[in-house]
Amino acid sequence: MLERVATAVGRTGQGTIAESAEPLLPLDAHGLRLEADNKRLIDNIDLKLPARTITMVMGPNGAGKSLLIRLLHGLLKPSAGTIRWGGNPISKAVRIRQAMVFQRPVLLRRSVGANIDFVLKLKGDVARERRNSILEHVGLIDHVNQPARLLSGGEQQRLALARALVMDPEVLFLDEPTASLDPASVQMIEEIVQAAHARGTKIIFITHDTGQAKRLADNIVFLHRGRLSEHTPACQFFTNPSSEPAQAYLDGRIVL
Repeated sequence: MLERVATAVGRTGQGTIAESAEPLLPLDAHGLRLEADNKRLIDNIDLKLPARTITMVMGPNGAGKSLLIRLLHGLLKPSAGTIRWGGNPISKAVRIRQAMVFQRPVLLRRSVGANIDFVLKLKGDVARERRNSILEHVGLIDHVNQPARLLSGGEQQRLALARALVMDPEVLFLDEPTASLDPASVQMIEEIVQAAHARGTKIIFITHDTGQAKRLADNIVFLHRGRLSEHTPACQFFTNPSSEPAQAYLDGRIVL
């Protein structure tokens, strides 16, 4: 369980990054493939992502969205191809500077405050002020001593976000973090994400919600059958998509 939590905040082991480290971005993935059981799940994707933007990853169910971001974060190893962050291959030093939040929060069976304390200790920071500041930021300071399992779904997701953001990631991956949440919770999470972006964090965000993508996205990565169907600025994607699968998706038609 503790290992899963460390993965969820983008941490794979102890250690720190020198303050002089080069920025992680841009991302450059080339010839990316993932195969399993003689099936090609990710098919020869080339992708370049700039810094300081919100990239929304979209596509029908089974298109390979979650697999793609797990590859980019290093949770999965590609069958072929290369992934470079700021010119560097994925390594422990790279992943320490990233974080991921999943659709279903992975929380410790401890208090809200103890969930934050756990990742701060990994970072070598035990300042109570830092913990309280991030909980205040996500609206959970009044729940600091409450068991995390007793939080509502939206509150648990905000705690998962707080735990990721307290690591000061340069890149934050979000895998449908607002799926099945009520509108008020969606709004709060979007505001937290936008605040992180305003502070300079690169956001890579999977969503099925076109309204959400219109509100947040700078650019859209659209996948279909494990392939990159298009990667365009959000305004262009929603007004003039270049691929037929993307047009069908936006029209609300079934995309096979």
